[in-house]
Amino acid sequence: MVLFSEDHNQETRRRGRIEVICGSMFSGKTEELIRRLKRAKFARQRVEIFKPAIDTRYSEGDVVSHDSHSIASTPIDASASILLFTSEIDVVGIDEAQFFDEGLVEVCNELANNGVRVIIAGLDMDFRGKPFGPMPALCAIADEVSKVHAICVKCGSLASFSHRTVKNDKQVMLGETQEYEPLCRACYLEALEEDEQRNN
Repeated sequence: MVLFSEDHNQETRRRGRIEVICGSMFSGKTEELIRRLKRAKFARQRVEIFKPAIDTRYSEGDVVSHDSHSIASTPIDASASILLFTSEIDVVGIDEAQFFDEGLVEVCNELANNGVRVIIAGLDMDFRGKPFGPMPALCAIADEVSKVHAICVKCGSLASFSHRTVKNDKQVMLGETQEYEPLCRACYLEALEEDEQRNN
């Protein structure tokens, strides 16, 4: 007698759902996205992965985590393009969802309603600590939300905030450890105060 885990059943049955993986920078969002997508591929499901065309930090075509795990993807400029590539797909992965337009919410709902498993990874807050792009709405419609945490570089606690360490007021600024650091709430508030004092 063969017993299948709930994960296995979920990955082999075609059941539409939306899963959101959110958190700060350096929290392992993309790594978890890649892990789930590779499991779906192992279960012989048809998988398609998308990322914003503006995100070329590690690769123009692949989705790459900070610790260099990668999976092939399709870079796109607008969320509506996802529907052009997913007619025969079981699982759709979307990385850096915060950079997409608000239409992504409707696209993900349509896919899930048509039986597609949609797995989304993205920053839930920008460097100001404000909800980022379509992520809040995606969390609201998701069947499952996983909030992952980085480690605060100041005190070692769990980090939920992405503190920008360079002077730039644009909401969208691609960067890595030279431009951002993960902080817990207390250290983030302290860092904001220090930034304000430096700028005055």
